[in-house]
Amino acid sequence: MFLNTASPRRSFSIPININLPGARRRRTREIQHTSATQEQEKSQRGDGGGPHGARSQMPTSSVGEERAILLGFTMMAFSVLMFFVVGITTVKPYIDSCWEEASCVLPQTDILEEWVDCRGVGTVPCLTVTVSVTGSNQSAFLQFDEDSVFLPNKCFYLPKCQMDRKGLQDEVQKVKKWVDGQLKNSSTCFSDQKGHPNHVIMNRKYTLQRALFGLLWPCLMLGGGSLLVGLVKLTQCLARLSTDLRSYSRGGRQTLRYPQGKMYRLLRRSSMQSTL
Repeated sequence: MFLNTASPRRSFSIPININLPGARRRRTREIQHTSATQEQEKSQRGDGGGPHGARSQMPTSSVGEERAILLGFTMMAFSVLMFFVVGITTVKPYIDSCWEEASCVLPQTDILEEWVDCRGVGTVPCLTVTVSVTGSNQSAFLQFDEDSVFLPNKCFYLPKCQMDRKGLQDEVQKVKKWVDGQLKNSSTCFSDQKGHPNHVIMNRKYTLQRALFGLLWPCLMLGGGSLLVGLVKLTQCLARLSTDLRSYSRGGRQTLRYPQGKMYRLLRRSSMQSTL
């Protein structure tokens, strides 16, 4: 393009060369470089360029996880309480029990003429059963279970307290007839020659099966609470590990971007120098 100027004295022309494609390419490169720089700054801020970014990416426990942990610890606390109760009421009597299996013969049954007191309300008839333990020349009173041995009387059977005396007598007579049917017959009983030599029992109340069954529920509750807390903690640990791996992978990409930016700046400077 030529610019013509006219003057009254002299006329001359100045050549002006305008390279429009080159200017457009330089403008495009500057815009791309600016956008790349902004992306790098955003990625640095997002990848934890400072303590605020690291804090923002730390996984926080949700309300559901906190409630699950609280439920797990509550279950474990109640299981410990149940262990304490079951241990006192079932396990300790079983461990302290010294009743051994023996063979007994029923020689006689009696109904005492003197009725015994029934909770201060009235009196009831008392049925006593005398047995002889096989292998020893000793007789003892037959009781129903371990708790009956500690009663003040030696009765095998006591009817429920009621005011009808005839009904009480009939009930005791029925039980006596059933026991008389077992006379002179050998049956299984349990004796404690050291602790209670004058008593034998028909059934053991505190057995190994009952103790294990009582310990089953506290064990299940303790295991369930521990499993619940463990699963929640495992989930949180995996979430933290996933976050660390993600931040590490982003940091690797950042280190690859920085050399590319330096090379781009060098190429840009060389292209500008060539155009000039």
